[in-house]
Amino acid sequence: MALPASLSRRQLLQAAALGGMGLLAGCGSSGPQLVAVRGSLPPAWLKPLPKPWRAQLVETPQAVLAAAGRPDAALLSLGDGWATLLASEALQPFGAERLLAGLDPLAAPVSRLFRPQGAPALAFPWAFGPWLLLLRSRPDLARRRAEGWDLLLDPSLRGRVLLPSSPRLVIALGLHQLGLQQQGPAQGSGVADATAEAVARMGADPTASATAALEDPRLRPWLRRLRAQALAFDERDGLNLVLAGDAEAAVLPSHQVLPLLRRDPRLTALLPESGAPLWWQLLLRPAVGPGQLAPPLPLEWLADGLSLPLLDRLLAGGWVPPLPRQRLAPALARWPEPLRELLLPPAPLLERCTNLAPFTPEQRQRWQQLWDATAA
Repeated sequence: MALPASLSRRQLLQAAALGGMGLLAGCGSSGPQLVAVRGSLPPAWLKPLPKPWRAQLVETPQAVLAAAGRPDAALLSLGDGWATLLASEALQPFGAERLLAGLDPLAAPVSRLFRPQGAPALAFPWAFGPWLLLLRSRPDLARRRAEGWDLLLDPSLRGRVLLPSSPRLVIALGLHQLGLQQQGPAQGSGVADATAEAVARMGADPTASATAALEDPRLRPWLRRLRAQALAFDERDGLNLVLAGDAEAAVLPSHQVLPLLRRDPRLTALLPESGAPLWWQLLLRPAVGPGQLAPPLPLEWLADGLSLPLLDRLLAGGWVPPLPRQRLAPALARWPEPLRELLLPPAPLLERCTNLAPFTPEQRQRWQQLWDATAA
C-alpha cells in the first residue's frame, strides 16, 4: 500500500489502529469510494453522490490517510493540515480545471498544497473559513469585542477556556493579537495568484522577520497566560464542554460554530479585527498504480456544491465554498449581517487571516521550542 512518505512509523501504527475497522468495511465492495471522516462532509451534498460512487465514512483523519493506497479509494476528504502530510507521489493532479479556475484566487496556493507556483493542483478546496472566538452566556465579554483574542485572558475565564489541540494554532492566535502575523497577498481581493514569497508569508514563515516574530518579548508571556486559562485543548469534541457550561469561551472552526448561532441564544461568536488562522476542507485523488485507471470525477456533483440551491444548504452547515465574493453574494444576502460577516469576513479582515502552510523540520523545531517554553 502506497502510504505518504512524510508520515512517521508511529503515525502509521496509529492510523492502522484507529482506522482499521472502518477500512475493512469497504474491502470487497465494487465502485470507487469517497473516503471521509464522519461529519466532515455536509449530508445534503454527500447524499446525492452519483452511482457508482459510494461514500465510506471513517472515524479519524488517520484512517483517511491510510486509505490512500487502496485501489477503490478514489477520492479523499481531508482538512488542509492532514492533506499536506501526503507526499506528492501519493497523489495525482486533481483535474476539474474549469471548476478550479472558478474559485477565488485565495484558493490557488491551497489547491497546490502550498507547493510553488506553477505546480499542478493536487486538491480541490471546497470549503474554508476562520477560527472564531466563541462565548457562552458572557455578554459582558462580547461587549468588549474590540479587545480581540485578549478576551481569552480575562481573569474570570481561568480554567474555563477551550483551546485547539494544535500548538501551532494557539501560537498563531498570539501572533495575530500582537500584530506579529504577516499578512497574505490580499486574499480574496482578486489577486491572480500567490507568488512563492507570498505563500511564505501565508504561514510557511522561512524569513528572518518571521523568526523575529517568534522571539518578540511579548509573545511568550501572552502564550503562558493563555495556556494557564485552558480547561482543555480539544476542538473535535470540546464543543460539548461549551454547550454543557463547563467552558465559557472556546476557539473553534467556523463550521462548528455557525450552525449553532441561530438556535442557541447563549452563544456569541467573534472574529477579532487582528484576523485568525483559516481552516480548509479539501478533496484529493490518490495516485493509481501501474495498469490502473482512475475513475472519472463526478464533475456535476462537484459543481452542485458550488451553486444554488445546494449552496444554501452548505452555508447553513457553516461550509463556505471559496468562490468569488460576487458569486456568494445572493446566498449570503439571506443571512443576518453579523452572521454573514462570520461566514465570509469583509475583504480587509479576510486579508488579515492566514493559511497554515507546511513547516520545514527547522520551523517545526523552532515552534515546538516556543511551545515548550510557555508551559504553565
